[in-house]
Amino acid sequence: MKPLTGLCLSVALICTLWLGGGFLAFSDEGSNQRSWVVYEGKTGPGVGKRIVLISGDEEYRSEEALPMLGKILAKHHGFTCTVLFAIDPATGEIAPNVRDNIPGLETLKHADLMIIFTRFRNLPDEQMKYIVDYLEEGKPVIGIRTATHAFDIPRDRMYARFSWNSQEPGWEGGFGRVVLGETWIAHHGAHNKESTRGVIAPGVENEPIVRGCQDIWGPSDVYRVRLPLPGDSRSLVLGQVLVGMNPTDPPVTGPKNDPMMPVAWVKTYEIAPGKKGRVFTTTMGAAVDFKSEGLRRLLVNAAYWCVGLEDRIPEKANVDFVGPYEPNYFGFNGYKKGLRPADFEWSE
Repeated sequence: MKPLTGLCLSVALICTLWLGGGFLAFSDEGSNQRSWVVYEGKTGPGVGKRIVLISGDEEYRSEEALPMLGKILAKHHGFTCTVLFAIDPATGEIAPNVRDNIPGLETLKHADLMIIFTRFRNLPDEQMKYIVDYLEEGKPVIGIRTATHAFDIPRDRMYARFSWNSQEPGWEGGFGRVVLGETWIAHHGAHNKESTRGVIAPGVENEPIVRGCQDIWGPSDVYRVRLPLPGDSRSLVLGQVLVGMNPTDPPVTGPKNDPMMPVAWVKTYEIAPGKKGRVFTTTMGAAVDFKSEGLRRLLVNAAYWCVGLEDRIPEKANVDFVGPYEPNYFGFNGYKKGLRPADFEWSE
């Protein structure tokens, strides 16, 4: 038998690692640096469904939040989750300030759900194309926090219409407004001074997505949105602005809570004729917000709903942490230096 060489050796290595529960992905330069991680779901309603979670923001530690969310969805619910990161191509390290490189977006070709938590990314056309192709198929999307302003692409580029400040007719507000339901407007609560209590919107208390989500709170502030939200959007959770940074603080008085801004909603989108997809958006979701059991459950329930498994949403979905979770607080340049995707690998 001849020894494996070249491409055959690479394919064999990838298959071996995949079957073993840990996935080794090659960087764009062809080295053996791990560029993303995969958590294989083995038992639960999500078995057979693939989720791609895309991190890449400078402020809210999506590179810490999404691996934990992926582990929860895989271990407790059976989804196979691929987590992507902003990577410094020179070092192979996770680098949230690198705005133009997220390796592994080709995994969207086989995804059943895209969860995106990026901020002002200016991805090259060859990477952006995988996102656009996914959306043109009308596949479901979950957008978290800064995903309302996920992209910042110059006007002379192929995919400029996806930019948060797009003025292209029919694409005003870009990906955020057209797909998720809103682009970046402003902080509504005072940033890092007024935290957010999630209140289930009147009339949706029996919706499957909010099942078991009575306790939602996060240190991040409420984002402003324009009311009413566009199209067929339905608000699920309203953001009550609190006077301080503790979950027991009282709400502020005055117009910030009259009316309260939606902080979670559902809608559909259609950017290619006849290809309509489900969307869940929340403007909460800093990594420290994920310490809220109610918020984690809301996102897990939303994943079920997005892929058409709403009839399988448990009465109280298991959202226990998988391993330790002590995320860095939000803020620019506050990410953990020197981390690589391999640092987030997990196997039972």
